[in-house]
Amino acid sequence: MNELLLVVTIAGQRVALPAAAVESVVELDALIPVPRAAPHIAGLSALRSRVLTVIDCRRALDLGASDLSQGLCEAAVVEIEGHHYALIVDSVEDVVEAASDPQPVRAAMGRGWEHVSTGLVDTEEGALLLIDVNALVEGVEAKAA
Repeated sequence: MNELLLVVTIAGQRVALPAAAVESVVELDALIPVPRAAPHIAGLSALRSRVLTVIDCRRALDLGASDLSQGLCEAAVVEIEGHHYALIVDSVEDVVEAASDPQPVRAAMGRGWEHVSTGLVDTEEGALLLIDVNALVEGVEAKAA
C-alpha cells in the first residue's frame, strides 16, 4: 500500500485524510454565514476566485463547534462532484505513507467517527483513523436522516 495520507487533528484526535482527495491546505480568514444551512456548514469563503463551502469538522462529527472566533483557521480543500469544500481542522501535521490497507475498527468510537471512518491504517507514526471526506462533508446528520 503506497497511498499518501494527510495527517490532521480534529477535535483533538490525530486522523488521516487520503492525500489524493486534498487539493491544498489553506488558512481561511473570512467566513460568510449561510442562513438555514446545515449546522456543520460554517459558511462560505473564497480561494483564488473559487467559492468554498466551509465545513466545521467538529460539528460534522457531532462533537460541538470549532472556535472560529480567532480569525484564521486551517482547512484542507477537497473537491467533490465539482464543488469545493474547506474542511476546518484543528491542525495540519504532515503527509505520511500508509503501510497497510484500512482495517476494521474494533472499538466503539461514537456515531460521528463511525460515520466517517473507513478503518485504521498503519503508518510510520502508528495507527491512524482513515477518514472518508465525502462522509465528512455530508455530516453525521445525513446518517440520521
